[in-house]
Amino acid sequence: MFGLKSVYFYLIACQITLIKFFKKIYFSSKNYNKSLETKTPQQVYYNPNPFLLSIITSYTKQSFKINEIDPNIFWIEDQKIETEQMHNFFWLNLIDRKTDHTKLKKIIYVWMLKNSKYRQRIWETSTLSARIISWILNIDIILNNSTFDFRKNFLSCIINQTNHLKRNIRFEKNLNKKVEILTAIILTGLVFKEYEENYDIGIKELETIVKIFFDSNGFPFSRNPNDLFFFFKYFIFCREVIKDSQKYIPEFLEDIIEKNLNCIHFIKTPNNQLPLFNGATTLNLDQIKKYLDEFKPSVKSNILGGLFKIKHKNHFLLLDIEKPPIKKFSKSYQSGPLSFEYFLDGIKIITNSGFGCQISKKVELISRLTACQSTLTINDTSITKFEKNKVISKIFGNSIQNSFKFFDISSINESNLIGCSASNNGYEKKFGCTHKREIYLDKENNYLKGIDHIFKAKDGYPIRYAFRFHVNPGLSVVKTMSGNSALIQVSKNKSLIFTINDENLEIEKSIFLGEKKILDSACITISGNLVNKNKVFNWEIKKNI
Repeated sequence: MFGLKSVYFYLIACQITLIKFFKKIYFSSKNYNKSLETKTPQQVYYNPNPFLLSIITSYTKQSFKINEIDPNIFWIEDQKIETEQMHNFFWLNLIDRKTDHTKLKKIIYVWMLKNSKYRQRIWETSTLSARIISWILNIDIILNNSTFDFRKNFLSCIINQTNHLKRNIRFEKNLNKKVEILTAIILTGLVFKEYEENYDIGIKELETIVKIFFDSNGFPFSRNPNDLFFFFKYFIFCREVIKDSQKYIPEFLEDIIEKNLNCIHFIKTPNNQLPLFNGATTLNLDQIKKYLDEFKPSVKSNILGGLFKIKHKNHFLLLDIEKPPIKKFSKSYQSGPLSFEYFLDGIKIITNSGFGCQISKKVELISRLTACQSTLTINDTSITKFEKNKVISKIFGNSIQNSFKFFDISSINESNLIGCSASNNGYEKKFGCTHKREIYLDKENNYLKGIDHIFKAKDGYPIRYAFRFHVNPGLSVVKTMSGNSALIQVSKNKSLIFTINDENLEIEKSIFLGEKKILDSACITISGNLVNKNKVFNWEIKKNI
């Protein structure tokens, strides 16, 4: 059955690859570019607030001076800079709107001379969508005191690019890129009366994405916190420009924004970041601080998005207790069931290694392995297999090939104890093992304790287990003389003791991959061989007094 599925996806991938090849040739033809030319808008219906661009771009505390730049060499110099970063025009959020607008017209004029016809890299959907959004949000200064010809060419260029997006949106399978496209289309429908139908088209498609990509609580089915943050930014942006244009805000949009905010509040860590589960990178939430501060969360459950949360006084913990997403939403999934992240006094102590997508494709692949999570590996094998076929991966992303189930999930919240227990069968088929993890916070004695179980279906077949507890970079950890504990130095006057009963532990070198470069770190490892049916591991993290 698995082989037939692989063949099916391979054939589909080949078909899509061929279609893309022929589309690339067609897009470069004169006939196609001519077909994109439709009615040029006569006027701008309203000027959106340019500062709304800060919602979807992180360019907020930088500056970008263009007043002394020669427009004739501006687009030559981009060879030294990432093409996407220049051609998406997000840098318009950084210019001095009082002094740079004259030079900006010249820069855009030269851009239109060079790039108003389809060019593959420059017209890539994310770059193109961002460019339309950036241009429209700065349309007041771009068109101020402009000539008739410049105005006509500029507005025609926006419409031609929008028409390209509209024609090809049905071929876009990446929902992150699709929401960027729809945002650009919605914006053109709000700004140009001649293209009001763009607004209706965009809103309808946006509602469809909400229905297929988010669960009833507003958490993405990809289970990736970064996806939650990304979509929320675009939903907020759409709501603000719709409100700015004095148009009725669709009910579904208000609903998903409220649910997204609940989810973000739920997983927001004490250091105001997102937790490193299932494709997340180190990401600060200051960009949406205004919306978080104004919102009152209504989540009462301890479980959301497949994550169980313990929050009590100065303790904060998140535990992954959910199966992987389905294949089409799994391109960023990391195989770390029952992994957890733990904070004490606002400082992260135990972490996952993060998703290496900001570093390189190779590092991203490494970061998806179970050993990069604070959980269990057996026989140095990752619990989830990923797509290895290059043709399939190119089209569908590096999605998963197999899944597993969680069972026996239970939680407790009493006067002296709060925690969770869950099991998964990810290693059952290959090694005949299931893993159960219990994590509790002892409220009375103010420490974290865990119980890990390995259940074997039958005796006689030896396995090698390894529990890894990745220590957050910046914290030092050393093995104590007892051999079964480790000292985690948090600050000069604060340290913790990690202890495992009846086992020896080791301190291994590790790497942290959640930022834009590889950072050295360490992990506490408990490993050994197991032949008998079952084994229990009791561990705890306490303040060193």
